[in-house]
Amino acid sequence: MAIDCCLLAGRLMMEAGAETYRVEDTMERMARTQELSAVESFVTPTGIILSPGSPYHTKLIRIRSRSTDLEKVALVNGVSRKLSTNEYTLEEAYGRLLEIERANVMFPLWLQILAASIASACFLVLYEGIWSDMPAAFIAGGVGLIFVTIVHELTKVKFFAEFIAALSVALVAYIFVHLNFGTDLDKIIIGGVMPLVPGLLITNAVRDLMAGHFMSGLSKGAEAFLTAFAIGAGVALVLSF
Repeated sequence: MAIDCCLLAGRLMMEAGAETYRVEDTMERMARTQELSAVESFVTPTGIILSPGSPYHTKLIRIRSRSTDLEKVALVNGVSRKLSTNEYTLEEAYGRLLEIERANVMFPLWLQILAASIASACFLVLYEGIWSDMPAAFIAGGVGLIFVTIVHELTKVKFFAEFIAALSVALVAYIFVHLNFGTDLDKIIIGGVMPLVPGLLITNAVRDLMAGHFMSGLSKGAEAFLTAFAIGAGVALVLSF
């Protein structure tokens, strides 16, 4: 069970957007509390390999989905700390991790849309847009998040969802400017696409590279580049017409 508990913790953290070195450190700390002193781990964005040493067998687990859920990362870290300080037994820690896996700790969709809309309006001002364009950026940012969520649920293709979302943001911005409800098309689009920008992914890629995890860092950097390309292509398609 100790190996399964460590792998479950690692998978939950990777799926929630944690850094590679943090996942490895958490799993190794949990394993050492169970007297698996020879443990070694290898983590990539698509899989985790954990070797507890003789006489146990090495195990592999796949990472099938990735998102940004820092609350879940914090919860798993909390379980790891309590296991390390003997506040949890191994069975209690494993049960708590299963509860975290089943729980939906994400904010409700309506609140995410509202937050994206407010952030888009604020980014417009931050990038020296005019205040009268804030309603256009507010709506564009909310529409973008709605489209990226719906399209990703339907297609399960992250980059296509981001392409459609960026295209919808640019269309909303163009409609507002065309109807004279907006003035600066560029600033409205910039504000609207900011919630789609892979900021955490870029940060984790740089941190993994600095920590020496070149495979994870490069793969996350490539994913961030493809996301940026999808956003840029969606906006460019609208502007080209």
